[in-house]
Amino acid sequence: MPTRHDIRNVAIVAHVDHGKTTLVDAMLKQAGAFAAHAAEKLDDRMMDSNDLEREKGITILAKNTAVKYHPKDGGDPITINIIDTPGHADFGGEVERGLSMVDAVVLLVDASEGPLPQTRFVLRKALAARMPVILCINKTDRPDSRIDEVVNETYDLFLDLDADEEQIEFPIVYACARDGVASLTKPQDGTVPPDSENLQPFFDTLLSHVPAPEYEEGGSLQAHVTNLDADNFLGRIALLRVEQGELKKGQTVAWIKRNGSVANVRISELMMTEALTRKPAEKAGPGDICAVAGIPDIMIGETLADPENPVALPLITVDEPAISMTIGTNTSPLIGRGGTGKGAENKAVVKDRKVTARQVKDRLDRELIGNVSLRVLDTERPDTWEVQGRGELALAILVETMRREGFELTIGKPQVVTKEIDGKLHEPIERITIDVPEEHMGAVTQLMGTRKGRMDNMSNHGSGWVRMEFIVPSRGLIGFRTEFLTNTRGTGIAHSIHEGHEPWFGELITRNNGSLVADRSGAVTAFAMTNLQERGVLFTDPGVEVYEGMIVGENSRADDMDVNITKEKKLTNMRSANADVTESIVPPRKLSLEQSLEFCRDDECVEVTPEAVRIRKVVLDQKERGRAASRAKR
Repeated sequence: MPTRHDIRNVAIVAHVDHGKTTLVDAMLKQAGAFAAHAAEKLDDRMMDSNDLEREKGITILAKNTAVKYHPKDGGDPITINIIDTPGHADFGGEVERGLSMVDAVVLLVDASEGPLPQTRFVLRKALAARMPVILCINKTDRPDSRIDEVVNETYDLFLDLDADEEQIEFPIVYACARDGVASLTKPQDGTVPPDSENLQPFFDTLLSHVPAPEYEEGGSLQAHVTNLDADNFLGRIALLRVEQGELKKGQTVAWIKRNGSVANVRISELMMTEALTRKPAEKAGPGDICAVAGIPDIMIGETLADPENPVALPLITVDEPAISMTIGTNTSPLIGRGGTGKGAENKAVVKDRKVTARQVKDRLDRELIGNVSLRVLDTERPDTWEVQGRGELALAILVETMRREGFELTIGKPQVVTKEIDGKLHEPIERITIDVPEEHMGAVTQLMGTRKGRMDNMSNHGSGWVRMEFIVPSRGLIGFRTEFLTNTRGTGIAHSIHEGHEPWFGELITRNNGSLVADRSGAVTAFAMTNLQERGVLFTDPGVEVYEGMIVGENSRADDMDVNITKEKKLTNMRSANADVTESIVPPRKLSLEQSLEFCRDDECVEVTPEAVRIRKVVLDQKERGRAASRAKR
C-alpha cells in the first residue's frame, strides 16, 4: 500500500504529572514552532489552555498540535502531529479518542516513580489497539531516579498486559523534558543525559519507529470525527482524521450519523493545525488531522465519506461509567443570592445567574456532545438528573466548570454504578497504588481494611518508602483521600484505576463522625463559634449567612448535632469579672468542592453556587429529619 512519508501521527500517554505537557512544550520550541524573539515569553505547559488545567496542574482535555521537523540529512520537512492526552483514568474517554487519531504512542514514565496505575491504563489501551510503543524515561535528573529498575518494571508491565514479542521490542529514549534534552544512551541516575544538547535523538526515534500513514490508491473519502470544538464565527468545529481520499474546502460530502442515516453536507471551512493555531487550508489527504466547519449537529465517532460510496468507520467505544451522582437545581433558601454575609439580601454580582431546570438540562446536554464517557439519565424529579462518569474527579470537574459559568446546583453524594451479573449484584472495584514512608504503613493498612481493601502486592525499594497495591471497591475510595492525607501527615501518594467488577462487598462505614447542623437561619457569630469549637471542627467564618439544615462543622461524635451557630452575646449594664478575657477562634476548615463531595453522607448533599460551596441536609427541617430517623429505627 502507498504511504505518506511527509507526516507522522503520535500520541503521548503517561500517568499524571510524569511530564507529557512539558515534553510537548520542548518539542514545539525546538522544532521552530515559535519565532526566536518570542521564545523567551512562552508560558510553561502551553498545551494546558484551560483555566482548570492550569490551576490543578493536570491535563483534562486531549489536544493536538503539529510541528514541522527538518531532518538533519537535509530532506523535506516532516509534519509530526502530536496528541497530548490526560494522564488521569477519570478522563479515559479523552485517551481513547486520542488513540483513534494516531499510529503509535510515546509512553512516558517517571525515572523515579516508575509505572503507576494510570500508566497501566493508557498502555493497555495502546496495546489493545495494536500500536507500536516508544518508551521515554523522563526526569532522569531527579535525585531519587532509579532508571534500570524503572525500565525493568516497564518490561514487567508489558508482560503483565500480555504484550506479544513484537510489541515488547520497543526503543528506549532517556530524557529530561524540562531541559529539552534526550538521548538513546542511559545516563547515570540523577543526571541529565550528557551526550546530547537537545531532543534530536527523540525526533529521530519518532521518525524511524512511528509508521507513516497508509492508504489505498484512489480510495474513496473516509474521515473519522474524533473531537469537537466551537467558534463564535464558524459554529461547531469537528476535528477529524482523514483515513482515505481527499477532503477539500467547499466539497460536498456524505455525513454518516451514529444511527446509520446519511445526509449530504458542504464543508464551508477547512483548517490544519500549525503549532497551537489552526490555519485555513485548501485540502487534507490520508493521515492528515484537520478541522472542518459547516456541519452544525455533527457528533464524535461519526464519519464523513464520499457521497457516491458512503462507507462508515467504526464508532469510538469507551469504558462503562463507574461513579454517578445527581445534579439538580439549587433548592436552598439562599437560591439566587450570594449568601456571603449579612448583606446577602442584595444579589451578588454574577452576570447571567442560571437557576432554572431548563438551563441545567441544556448545559448537561451540551456536555454530552463533546464528552463521550459521560451519561445523563432522568430521575423521578423533573429538576434533577443522574450523571454517570468514570470517577469522582471527572464529575467534580464538570460541576466546577458549570459553577464558573454561573450555575447554581444541588449535588448528591457520589454513588457507584452497579450491574447484575449471573443474577448477583456486582460493584466496580479499583486497583490503588499507595506510596508512603515506612512509619505510616500500619495506619494505611488499617485504613484500607475498614474500606474492604485487600492487599495485592507490596514492595520496598530500600529508600524508606513502601509501595502497596490494594484491590478495593470504588465505594471505599469515596472520601478516602482526605483521611489518607491526614493519617500520613500529607506525605502519602495514592493513585487508583478501574479494575472491573466483583460481587457486592457488603456495608461500608467510611465516615465515623457526625455533622454539626445549623438549627436556624442567620449570620454566624464569633460568640457562638467560641462555644461550639469544642464540639468538633467548624467549616464557616464569622459573619457568613447560614440556614436551617446547613452543615456548619464535623461533630467529634458519631451522631449529628443540631446547634445554634447564630447565638449572640447579650449585653448588660453589669460589670463582669472576666470581661477583659479574650478567647481565640480556631481557624475553620475550608472544604473544596471535591472534599465536600467526599464528606457527604447518604442524607446530605452539596449546594454549589458561583460564590460558595455549602454542605446541607437533603431534608432541611429539623423535625422532619427526626421523624424520618424514628421511622427508620422502627
